[in-house]
Amino acid sequence: MRRRATLSVLATAVAAALLPIATPAVAADRPGPTVVQPTLVARATLSADYLAAGPQSGALATPANGRPGPFAGQVIPGFSGVVDAGDGTFWAMPDNGFGSKANSADFLLRLYHVTPKWQTDRGGAGAIKVGTFISLRDPDHRIDFPIVHGDTRQRLLTGADFDVESVVRQKDGSFWIGEEFGPFLLHVDATGKLLSVPVPFPAGKSPQNPYLAAGETPRIKASRGFEAMAGSKDGRYLYPITEGAFVDDPLQRRRTISEFDTRTQRYTGVTWAYQTDQDANVVGDAFATGRHRMLVIERDDFQGEASVIKRVYALDLDRRDVDGFVRKMLVLDALKIANPHHIGGGDGYGTGDPFSLPVQSFETVVQLADGRLLIANDNNYPGNAARVAGKPDDTEMAIVDLRRVRAPRASETTVIGHRGASGYRPEHTIASYETAIRMCADFIEPDVVSTKDGVLVARHENEIGGTTNVADHPEFAALRTTKVIDGRSLTGWFTEDFTFAQLKTLRAKERLPQVRPANTAFDGLYEIPTLDEVIDLARHSVSCDGKQVGVYPETKHPTYFDSLGLSLEEPLVAQLKANGLDRRKAPVRVQSFETGNLRELSHLTRAPLVQLVDCSGAPFDLVAAGDPRTYRELVTAPGLASIATYADGVGLCKDLMIPRTAAGTLGTPTTVIRHAHRVGLEVHGWTFRRENQFLPAEYRVGTDPNGVGDLAGEIRAFVRIGLDGVFSDNPDVAVAAVS
Repeated sequence: MRRRATLSVLATAVAAALLPIATPAVAADRPGPTVVQPTLVARATLSADYLAAGPQSGALATPANGRPGPFAGQVIPGFSGVVDAGDGTFWAMPDNGFGSKANSADFLLRLYHVTPKWQTDRGGAGAIKVGTFISLRDPDHRIDFPIVHGDTRQRLLTGADFDVESVVRQKDGSFWIGEEFGPFLLHVDATGKLLSVPVPFPAGKSPQNPYLAAGETPRIKASRGFEAMAGSKDGRYLYPITEGAFVDDPLQRRRTISEFDTRTQRYTGVTWAYQTDQDANVVGDAFATGRHRMLVIERDDFQGEASVIKRVYALDLDRRDVDGFVRKMLVLDALKIANPHHIGGGDGYGTGDPFSLPVQSFETVVQLADGRLLIANDNNYPGNAARVAGKPDDTEMAIVDLRRVRAPRASETTVIGHRGASGYRPEHTIASYETAIRMCADFIEPDVVSTKDGVLVARHENEIGGTTNVADHPEFAALRTTKVIDGRSLTGWFTEDFTFAQLKTLRAKERLPQVRPANTAFDGLYEIPTLDEVIDLARHSVSCDGKQVGVYPETKHPTYFDSLGLSLEEPLVAQLKANGLDRRKAPVRVQSFETGNLRELSHLTRAPLVQLVDCSGAPFDLVAAGDPRTYRELVTAPGLASIATYADGVGLCKDLMIPRTAAGTLGTPTTVIRHAHRVGLEVHGWTFRRENQFLPAEYRVGTDPNGVGDLAGEIRAFVRIGLDGVFSDNPDVAVAAVS
């Protein structure tokens, strides 16, 4: 008999200190381990409409949020880089202005000296005071290509000349600046004067590079140069990081960290590879915390409620993870920061408790002398409106304390985010999984199917007409077909007819739009994730009790995929091994409604296995083999004993544990949980949803079938009879119910 596996605790106390959580509503008398909880302690803002002295700007800016240009002065469109001046003030650098070379010729590149008047738990103005500024300029003609003000004495630099994004200050007061049009490294003195020729990036040019030869293919995508750059404490080395992948890189999640020697003003040739959570994610900023150690921002391009990844990771360049990339550990999820004093409350979306920074361009992280983190945003004026619809985002600076708190003791009942948090986001998207993690789910559950070229992706079914926008892609119209899947005829589009590259062009949509209309607001935003991306998200996250988030993949239609030569088992096991999850106590469960593939998997992997059991019918592999056994027979005492020879648990349809009466209420519990426990099997139940139509009659509220009922009450009824874990579309409700 296989032993039941449990979640592993983080390997070391150091690791635990770097992995933050936010505490759910739990009983205060059940303390757990000490963990780090990022907490907002100060915040200050600068009005998006603030204008600094200087000529008008934004004549060609794209109008948005009721702000058409030109503007009667120099806009400050947020901060892309910040330097701590050490006295409570900062040097803050906006980027190139309005988003492109073509519309930013009237935007002057500057570093502003700013003083936050913090709002804290004791009050305060919560405003950013703008003082003097340094103008970037080239009076000594270091630049040998045309610039906007090339015929003037000062040769002030503009957003049409460079897209400045990251900044490091040297001990002599000079600044090194990373930019994106080259990408180049710029060295300016304490007054902003360019000291040397812009240093080109030897690994490639962007489409905006002034030295790009006719017919030369850029290796750097537009606006994907040096958004981030860290500087060693002694000032000797810079570490610029490409915001995006190289155009010709087959691994589009790879970002390159390079080493630059400021003494020789040459790249050393030493590089490291960083892996983002998804292809489209970007590296927004970096800050060195020690030799070969740094903080980096990884973010997506979404804003407001649509935001998914706004994270700060700690990197150790001298250590590799299981994929061979630099090791990264979560330090801060900027979408979930404890805010017990309600600092900034009422300023729009995300300013309650927890506080979040749901802006598109989360682009600044600085570790202050006392260890706290300063974070800030580029507001992309006038386009971003993450906080208040129709109002340009203000520039925000916030201080986050990585304080230690007592975590809640882990509940005895496991909460599995069913297809993520599918009650709140379209299922099987990184957005859905990340929402489940923030809601304190112990596991996230991807259903696994295969593409034509053998890549495992997360979809509830291989038919994707109802969960993606494939019908809106005329190039795939010819792939619509009718197939028989597990004895059922289905018409639509199927993953096995798409290459992975084709599938990545599609976007997810809500599967139950009539039931969950709020979720349709996110239709068309999110990619179809691979199993590897889901696993990576889980292993770079922690649950609210300080443990690594688990992943609970389900193999869908394994007999059918075997018939196509697209076996799910071997690539699944390969993914587990590649991610260090092929072990007894790994935070993983592998599940299936079929029996044969679980028996096969029991010889291929040491990971825990779970036999799924439906309320009716039979496993398709048994049907295909002419075996008359049904699901009901699998959960008899002898059937459960047989399951225990190859699996560690069962995932049961709710009605097998507590059947419904004729009136639709919960009836008398069966003995299935007791029999399963006797043979050493964990019992997880599915699926717990909050809408009335899915609830027993006594837990419905009102008469609207799509109205929200008492899901917590239903869950508690099942926990009382011994259920070990719940699959829920609403993991926040489930966590509250079992705590």
